[in-house]
Amino acid sequence: MPKNQFSALTWDAMLTMHPAVFVPSVDDYYRILSPDFPDFLRDYTELPLLRRLAGVGLLCGTDWTPLYRNRFYYSRLDHSTGVALIIWHFTHDKAQTLAGLLHDVSSPVFSHVADFRKGDALTQESTEDANIRMVKDDKALRALLDRDGLPAEQVADYHKYPVADNEVPQLSADRLEYMFPSGMALEGSWTLEDVATAYNDIVLCRSEDGKPELGFRTLHIAEDYCQRFCNTGHVLQLNENKLTLQLLAEIVNRAMKLGLLSEDDCYTRSEADVIGLFDAYSGDEEFERLFRTFRTMTHIEHTDEPLPGHFCVSLKVKQRYINPLVVSGETKTDGLYEARRLSGVSSYAAGIIGDFLSYSDSPYGCVKLVLSL
Repeated sequence: MPKNQFSALTWDAMLTMHPAVFVPSVDDYYRILSPDFPDFLRDYTELPLLRRLAGVGLLCGTDWTPLYRNRFYYSRLDHSTGVALIIWHFTHDKAQTLAGLLHDVSSPVFSHVADFRKGDALTQESTEDANIRMVKDDKALRALLDRDGLPAEQVADYHKYPVADNEVPQLSADRLEYMFPSGMALEGSWTLEDVATAYNDIVLCRSEDGKPELGFRTLHIAEDYCQRFCNTGHVLQLNENKLTLQLLAEIVNRAMKLGLLSEDDCYTRSEADVIGLFDAYSGDEEFERLFRTFRTMTHIEHTDEPLPGHFCVSLKVKQRYINPLVVSGETKTDGLYEARRLSGVSSYAAGIIGDFLSYSDSPYGCVKLVLSL
C-alpha cells in the first residue's frame, strides 16, 4: 500500500519547513486581493461591531502558547476585511461584500475554541446562529445600511452568496482568504509573490450546480494551491492543534465556573486582556495547572492510550481541504467559465486529496501537566 505523503509531515517538520523571517504587510496583501479599496467599506470597518474583532485572532488562541511558532498575529478583523475585498474584486456587489465583511462578528475570543467548548469540533459552526442576530440588532450598522439603501437581510447571512461561502471542498472567498494568512503565519508557506501568482489566476467559474464559484485558469497553479492548502489543513488536523484548542476550551470553561470570566467577556474583551487576566490569577489549582501547561508546553506525546499525569485528547475535527475548479475551455456563459474539479483532471491533486482525507494521527495526543505555581 502506498505511503501517505502526510505521514512524514510531523508537527516539527511542518513548522520548520519554511524560513521564519517573512512577515507580510497587511496593506500590501490587501492590494493583491483588490487594488481598489472602496470608500464605503472603510466606514463599515470602523464600526465598534467590527473593531472588536481586532482583538480576536484568526488562529484560535494559538498565538498564546509556545507549542506554536506563529510568525505574526492576524486578527478576525483582518480576515473579515480580506474576505470583503475578495468578494468586491470578483463581484463589485456592495451587499455581497458587506455580508462577507460581517460574517464573523459573532466570533468570541479565541475564535473556534468556542466550538470546542460546546462539543462542536467536527463542524465548528456553533457561533454562526448569533451572527445574523448581531448584524440585525446593531444600531450603528443599521444607520450605515440605511445610508446605503441596504436592508439588513441582504448582509446578515453570507451563506446565501456562493462566491462568499460554499461547502468544503469548494473554493469561496472565506476559504481562500483564511488559508493565505494561516499558511503565512503557521508555517510560512506563502510569500506575497506566491499569493499574487495564485490569486491572479482565479476567475469566476460555473460549479456543478450552476452557481458561481472561484476557480483557476491554469492547471499547475491549481495543483500548487491544492498542495499548499492541504499542507496547512494538515497542521490543523494534527493532534497538536486538537489538543491546544481543547485545552484552551477547558481553561475557559474552568474560568467561567470560577467567575473569573463570563460569556459576555468573550464578546467584549480582547484575547490579550483575557490572557493577562489568566496570567495574573492564582487560587484554583486545577485552573493553574491547565493554564500554565498551555502557556509553557513545547511538545506533546502521540500515544495509543491516555497517559497518567497528562492532559490527553482523542478527537475528530473539521478537515480543511480544497478541490477547486479548473477552467476547461475559454467558453463563458453569463460571465462564468466552464470548469471541472481539479481531482478529475489531475491525478497528482487526486493523490493529495486522497492522502489528506485518509490520514490519521495517533489515537491520543497528550501533554504533561505542569505543577501549579
